[in-house]
Amino acid sequence: MRPPSGQTHAAGHSLFLRGIGVRFGGLTALDDVSLEVAPGQVVGVIGPNGAGKTTLFNVVCGLVRPTSGALELNGERLTPAPHRLAGLGIARTLQGVGLFRGLTVLENVMAGATCTARAGFFSGLLGLPRSDRDERRLREEALALLDRFDVAAYAKALPGTLPYAVGKRVALARALAGRPRLLLLDEPAGGLGAQDIEELAALITTLPAEAGCSVMLVEHHMDLVMQVCDRIAVLDFGRLIATGTPQEVRDDPAVAEAYLGAEADAATPTTSRQEASA
Repeated sequence: MRPPSGQTHAAGHSLFLRGIGVRFGGLTALDDVSLEVAPGQVVGVIGPNGAGKTTLFNVVCGLVRPTSGALELNGERLTPAPHRLAGLGIARTLQGVGLFRGLTVLENVMAGATCTARAGFFSGLLGLPRSDRDERRLREEALALLDRFDVAAYAKALPGTLPYAVGKRVALARALAGRPRLLLLDEPAGGLGAQDIEELAALITTLPAEAGCSVMLVEHHMDLVMQVCDRIAVLDFGRLIATGTPQEVRDDPAVAEAYLGAEADAATPTTSRQEASA
């Protein structure tokens, strides 16, 4: 992935989670979790398997409704719903690739930008000039993103034919095509090799200034998290046990204990982390 052009934008949305709790029947998935993503920051959420990271992401996306607590976006109450995210300036990537299998790479990225289209439904239905101009613009912007991510050669390919690392780049390009002000990255380094992870880290650190978005990410690759994040939140059994800069989190005894405990659990087959979500 080539570095961005140098153009700078506004810093992005602010997100505040206040006392978030989630219960599934008698199981507590999240317990009084408070977290802030300030404008222009990259904030990581880490923790052992079963800590509640994905549940927290799903709360932000509106896929899970919290049983307690509140969310704020730019200081205003937020009640997220998946179909409203793009209109709110929020985009999310998935743990896998998640591309539309029946669309080409270029069409996938264009689909991510439809929320920026100026022409209405009837203009597109009737083939009016404004709709044509919109499609040309979306195509040009999508091609520019593919070129920036060094995957323009795959523009006409279908997702099923792509190498995994290329598919991950296309998925990220699609998320950025909608010009989000808050980008949610769900295990962006999953399945990537060392070189691809290094290139991904270089890109993520540029996003607040170059793409104008704040970033919240869940990731298991600790080297990536420590390299790209301004602040890190650590979950364990659904509770926030530490938050701070990468150095502060690295030096926190509670974090070391949580990870060492998880390793001990993994070595003991009869032990199970009773948690609803990763």
